[in-house]
Amino acid sequence: MTDHHFRTDAESLTWRGGGETLVVQAWGADSVRVRAAHGADVIDTDWALLPPQAGAHEKVRVAVDGSVATLTNGELRVVVTARDHFDGQSGYQRFACRLEFYGADGRLLFAEEDAGGALKLRARDYSAQDGGTYATTLALVADPTEKLYGMGQYQQDILDIKGCTFELAHRNSQVSVPFVLSSAGYGFLWHNPAVGRATFASNRTEWVAESTRQIDYWVTAGSSPAQITAAYANATGHAPMMPEHGLGFWQCKLRYWNQEQLLEVAREHKRRGLPMDVIVADFFHWPHMGDYRFEEEFWPDPAAMVAELKDLGIELMVSVWPQVSHSSENYARMAREGWLALSNRGVDVQMAFEGPSQFVDVTNPAAREFLWETCRANYARHGIRLFWLDEAEPEFAFYDYAAYRYHLGQVREVGNIYPQLFARTFHDGLMADGDGAPVSLVRAAWAGSQRYGALVWSGDIHSSFASMARQITAGIHMGVAGIPWFATDIGGFGGGRTDDPAFHELLVRWFQFGTFLPVMRLHGDRGPAERVRAADGSHRRDSGAANELWSFGEEVFAILSRYAHLRERLRDYTRSVMGAAHTDGQPVMRALFHEFPGDPAAWDVADQFLFGPDLLVAPVLQAGARSRPVYLPAGADWTDLRTGEVHHGGQRIEVDAPIEVIPVFARAGALPGLVGSL
Repeated sequence: MTDHHFRTDAESLTWRGGGETLVVQAWGADSVRVRAAHGADVIDTDWALLPPQAGAHEKVRVAVDGSVATLTNGELRVVVTARDHFDGQSGYQRFACRLEFYGADGRLLFAEEDAGGALKLRARDYSAQDGGTYATTLALVADPTEKLYGMGQYQQDILDIKGCTFELAHRNSQVSVPFVLSSAGYGFLWHNPAVGRATFASNRTEWVAESTRQIDYWVTAGSSPAQITAAYANATGHAPMMPEHGLGFWQCKLRYWNQEQLLEVAREHKRRGLPMDVIVADFFHWPHMGDYRFEEEFWPDPAAMVAELKDLGIELMVSVWPQVSHSSENYARMAREGWLALSNRGVDVQMAFEGPSQFVDVTNPAAREFLWETCRANYARHGIRLFWLDEAEPEFAFYDYAAYRYHLGQVREVGNIYPQLFARTFHDGLMADGDGAPVSLVRAAWAGSQRYGALVWSGDIHSSFASMARQITAGIHMGVAGIPWFATDIGGFGGGRTDDPAFHELLVRWFQFGTFLPVMRLHGDRGPAERVRAADGSHRRDSGAANELWSFGEEVFAILSRYAHLRERLRDYTRSVMGAAHTDGQPVMRALFHEFPGDPAAWDVADQFLFGPDLLVAPVLQAGARSRPVYLPAGADWTDLRTGEVHHGGQRIEVDAPIEVIPVFARAGALPGLVGSL
């Protein structure tokens, strides 16, 4: 249907004016996608959004009343008001429209910025760039008292991000996933992989893309955080079901530098009766970056190594970096075929870690195919099915995003999708080989990464209590942003020494915390370093100090081994929580408000979290602390897993926490077999 202002069909409405095209389209239950382009029609990009599920739009209604059009989709109503007027001051005819978003109860969720009369503000602003793109700004107004969560991982301990500003770009330990959940009852995805900025001020929300073809975002409305996150998972994809080897303990260090060293650690675990699901061969097990194979001197028989590990019930994970050294055996072909990222100025060097290198251009399907086939030939054929996709941001030597370009476009325009496509490379390859549940450990992610089996860890963080505290909010925000598989380097990556008693305390507290993370993985660059040389005396990358459970003394070992066994006792529960992530899109690591949205205090607790629906975890976050306050959400009774004491919710209590204990509470009598385990 067409009238003076709008063109409509059963599921969408389109407005045109002043060279701009705007489309509001139902996109899943209770959800819409909004696209706007200047001087062009909108385009059907599929950066993260999947096609809506069949039957999702049974409740869609589109109506036009003069200059006002309304699209209602279940609990979400979008009102588009067109305004044509002659500007006597400029002598031009002006065309504009403004969008408002309402919930099922008629409450205004948010709206586009108004023109402001003589201010002549533009809610959708376009500034032309070289190459036919625009720098765009979307300006919105929302309830200044709303609380906001999500956006991925930024190294801060802020839970409610209203009032914060975020760089929309990845860095080592920064993961930008531009989805935000509001306490007002909506979720918002900025469906644009451009480098930019998001600002959630009291007087205005702004989404900025430095270079893009169009404004593109998705909105859903829901009566609870669980409903909103489920809709978001339906829109961008569900995580696979975590395989069994993802539920237990993972062992790692910087770095097992030869085959026998790695195998001996696995054997010692079994001799000591310790559980282990995965052991990791870290970086520089290769001759040169980009060779994507084991160096024969140090890893003489990978197939035998994998076979022995499998006999022990352990899977091997290998590190794969996206860098290709100029001295790699694969460099000449990859450079000739155009399978590497390029620099817009100067020489084509994007990093110089152990020599100059470039990044594989995973936005190029041919490059993804070559990368997987090379890893398939050199790793997968030995029975290796787990890959550690490090440096996945990617980590440019200088984060000068305007300096680089990919097959899909300039990094400023498409750069944030890189880690999603890096994970997809291995997901699609493994799926084609018959692996039904690929898991890749990845250092960055973007919207939709979860459907490619991305297990995101929080990067090269410092070994400190302050850093550990930041991982609680990081994991919560990652779960809100649709990435349910999250982990940290237990103990932190850098700054810890094996012989330091202060680090021993930090490690114990972090290990306790890690027991209740979606994936429990011990890793870090411990001091003092171990020098590595080849048989001919030539240099190889150093290894860190020992990082096994028994490497820190008998007192520490007694505590760590106890929690490693506790993780095994949690296996059935962890499996059920992973099932909810897979089927329902629910985060594994949850803020208290996710289960208790009716408790106002639950929206502000930043130093605790829920592991699934039934376990409340309160890590000890201060050196020397032997107790801590714990808030128990209203709406349930809570059982202390150490003492068995039951407390009513809706109160803050002081809980004893000697060095061997992390405060954990079970909801409403859940998991009675764990009482006394702490």
